[in-house]
Amino acid sequence: MRAVIAGLIATLALAACVPEKTVPLRDPKGLISSAALFDPARFAGQWHVVQSGVSGCSGAQNWAWDGQAAYEVKGADCTGATAQLEDRIVLTGPGGRMIGRASFGGEPIWVLWVDYDYRIAALGTPSGSWGVILSRQTPARPDLLKAAREVLDFNGYDLARMRP
Repeated sequence: MRAVIAGLIATLALAACVPEKTVPLRDPKGLISSAALFDPARFAGQWHVVQSGVSGCSGAQNWAWDGQAAYEVKGADCTGATAQLEDRIVLTGPGGRMIGRASFGGEPIWVLWVDYDYRIAALGTPSGSWGVILSRQTPARPDLLKAAREVLDFNGYDLARMRP
């Protein structure tokens, strides 16, 4: 009996060491699209995190455009990996598709939508592990925030998990 109890305790101890599997914010098998008319220069500048799939993530991000193919990004990292990010984010394709060296979980980052005047943007990953709504002002304009949430919903994101 003692051997059985010891075995159960050992099994429970090992189970506690296994990292918790995170549930994506969207079904990674679903279709996803990026912003076809994305202008990297207009996207540059200061943004505020207004909603994120990481509870409690807030703060600002500064996207400094190098004029060619990359941003130097500093600010809030809403992937849950670290509190702050500082990375070079390189454009990899059309429509605001990019990737960093270590930030945003090391995954491709897509600008899913940005409004015409570049006041609000919805960003995410094809895997659905990460998603965020950025706004030039805080609080975000309610109509623009609603539009950004609709884009995330269209791309399969679970809006109940997107929090201020």
